[in-house]
Amino acid sequence: MSKELICLSNCVMSYGDDIVLDHINLYIKDKEFLTLLGPSGCGKTTTLRIIGGFLLPTSGDILFDGARINDVPPHKRMVNTVFQRYALFPHLNVFENVAFGLRMGQTQIQEVKGKQVRCKVKLPEEEIRSRVLDMLEIVNLKGFEKRSISALSGGQQQRVAIARALVNRPKVLLLDEPLGALDMRLRKDMQNELKRIQQEMGITFIYVTHDQEEALAMSDTVVVMDGGRIQQIGTPEDIYNEPKNAFVADFIGESNIIDGVMRADGEVEIFNRRFQCLDKGFAPNEPVDVVIRPEDVDIVAEEQGQLKGTVTSVTFKGVHYDTIVDFYGFKWLIQTTDFCPVDSRIGIKIDPDGIHVMKKSRYSGLFGDYSSYSEEYDEIGDADYDFEQDGSREGGDEE
Repeated sequence: MSKELICLSNCVMSYGDDIVLDHINLYIKDKEFLTLLGPSGCGKTTTLRIIGGFLLPTSGDILFDGARINDVPPHKRMVNTVFQRYALFPHLNVFENVAFGLRMGQTQIQEVKGKQVRCKVKLPEEEIRSRVLDMLEIVNLKGFEKRSISALSGGQQQRVAIARALVNRPKVLLLDEPLGALDMRLRKDMQNELKRIQQEMGITFIYVTHDQEEALAMSDTVVVMDGGRIQQIGTPEDIYNEPKNAFVADFIGESNIIDGVMRADGEVEIFNRRFQCLDKGFAPNEPVDVVIRPEDVDIVAEEQGQLKGTVTSVTFKGVHYDTIVDFYGFKWLIQTTDFCPVDSRIGIKIDPDGIHVMKKSRYSGLFGDYSSYSEEYDEIGDADYDFEQDGSREGGDEE
């Protein structure tokens, strides 16, 4: 198991009464690809800048390899940063852009009069050339040494920026939304490249993004943030399949989030119907939030459904249809390869492992209804809807 490399302990960042980070505790392992994920203003870039030394937290400690580094300036940390704006030197070619940091000299610890001191050591030209060419090969820019920066595509410029940051051999590379300026196809290509480079170099990457697909595709660990707080930390699979609250469930992928009641272990009630699930440990009859991913819903004939509804909108997405279905005034998103025309009546079935139950939180009731997708947006569901009169208990599998 990789050792702990960076620790943020009880970090607070505030500007007067404005709290940007609210007592953050975060542990980052050596050689880990960790992504800070969240909406604008959630505190992810502030966290990155604190790690890089560009900001000093109002309170709390930053530890690097066990040593407190709060007062260590950025240029003395074993950390380099790649920003969204690459900040390449237009008057220098590719080779000289990558070599720039090496020509400034390398910090080494030497013994002077019996004491260990840091000093700048100028590298031999032969070593600079060897390290630059090796790095260009790693980022798939071999043969581009003499190319002008202005002659490169956006993706190639991004590779130069990454090579320049990595050629100094930092222990950690910080990436602040570095793919934001690229088009979608190039972003996906660079996601694969970044993961390959991180694995090949064997160093820690800390990546900031608001793009949940990007986070899921590249990361070993995802840290979901909102309002200056960490909402959940886990693997991409854990974050997607076992969200801790309605914010995480809504932010990571598409979700139908419904009010429910946990009647007993393995049994949750939504829309006055009881469904089998795999969740346990809740109090009997505890109000809960229920997450059902759109891809986990099976469309069946109306009379065979556990729930019955009316299709209000259908959008073709290439590999599937985004189908909006009205269940008693609450709109669900279902992703299916089956085409169901608007106004058709359908039934749905959900397997126990397709239902995830969460405790109520301050985010409860804020997400999950896909009314905005529907042409019937103005038709608000009646809170006093009579399920019995509708016959919703017929044809189901209630015990």
